[in-house]
Amino acid sequence: MKKLILIFFIAFAGFPFDGNSQPSSSELEQVQAINVSKFLNSIGVCSSITGRGETLQGTIEALEYTGIRFIRCGLEDGISTADMIELHRKTGAKIVYGLLSGGTDIDRLISEARELAEAGALLAIEGNNEPNNWEVTYQGEKGGRDLSWLPVAKLQRDLYNAVKSDPVLKNIPVWSISENGAQTDNAGLQFLKIPDGAETLMPAGTRFADFANCHNYITHPSWPGLHDNQTWQSADPGPECPVDGLYGNYGKTWGKGFEGYSEEELKSLPRVTTETGIAAKGEITEEIQARLFMNLYLSQFKRGWSYTSVYLLRTRSNEPAHEPYAFYKMDYSPKKAAHYMHNLTTILEDNGTISKPGKLSYFIENRPETVHDLLLQKSNGKFFLVLWGERFTGDTDKITVQLDRIFSSVKIYDPTHGKSPVMRLNEAREITFFLSNHPLIIEL
Repeated sequence: MKKLILIFFIAFAGFPFDGNSQPSSSELEQVQAINVSKFLNSIGVCSSITGRGETLQGTIEALEYTGIRFIRCGLEDGISTADMIELHRKTGAKIVYGLLSGGTDIDRLISEARELAEAGALLAIEGNNEPNNWEVTYQGEKGGRDLSWLPVAKLQRDLYNAVKSDPVLKNIPVWSISENGAQTDNAGLQFLKIPDGAETLMPAGTRFADFANCHNYITHPSWPGLHDNQTWQSADPGPECPVDGLYGNYGKTWGKGFEGYSEEELKSLPRVTTETGIAAKGEITEEIQARLFMNLYLSQFKRGWSYTSVYLLRTRSNEPAHEPYAFYKMDYSPKKAAHYMHNLTTILEDNGTISKPGKLSYFIENRPETVHDLLLQKSNGKFFLVLWGERFTGDTDKITVQLDRIFSSVKIYDPTHGKSPVMRLNEAREITFFLSNHPLIIEL
């Protein structure tokens, strides 16, 4: 770590910030900022809150520290609505509540979701979790796995209709099932609403969800190991995605190749991720995992995913083998990923919004394909330009950010070093530094 810190400061000290150098106006790009709070609200995690060995106080403290803003859970977790509401009251975090694995009790889900919604704690309602792994029995019919998926489709249709016909829940978004790409027959679950001419088993006009739902883990048996652009490629909505992504579930299903949305339609399809992540083992050290997690949330948001839930907050007592995936160990001691998330969300912390975020003109010189950017703005008007590197196989890149004007005060943050600025600059219009495999944040 000392070597990394030294390289970082030499990078800043070795390249002058010349207020007299004027970038070409043709190089500068005017970029629309996004509310910081919108990005922060997209950050979620899977947790049983008070089920399977987790405790309410432990979950509250973990969310307060990491700054994570929503939890994905479901009926099978056995959590009382009182505990979920108390979690929301103490942390502000919202709940995505679903049927999850094999669940079919729509009435109970609607009843408990109504309580959460009335308390302001409900973010969304989710359908079945991975019916390819968990058989569903609905209205006396077995479905999912290697059986017909018509029972799964009917269940999701009825869940959607129940939510939208409920006076309390009608404005709550419904997230689809996960792993619909595994359909054995063309039930139509590759659509949010089945279009005319789709020739699916369920009729045209059937509505399943408001958001597509994927489990695009940033590694996959067909794409193992550590790669450059690991999180960026995993968030790709098109056919180039090397993992279990949007295209394989909603474009052309990965199981039987049923046609869904076109590549162009997928780019703007409302979508969420309810499970993603990577286990810390082998070459994926806890340090690398922590950097991947920060990049993951940024890449997902930049590439159009409205909400992203990492698996897992803290390992469930009945699944100790899953601890390598988690932010916290079984005893609630934080891993490196929790510390880096604390730094990232603390640097960006903002609960307000700007009704009309501003624009900033800048140009990133010498940018390779592994460097990405996201322009955010806080409610106090300050711009936060986040740049992250995805060189996970080694090497670094010298990057220069050219601005359209001189800024009297600039702060640079590195969440792998803490939550305070690592450098303060005066009268700067050009900023040069090295990027490797984690974010840097420029406050303007």
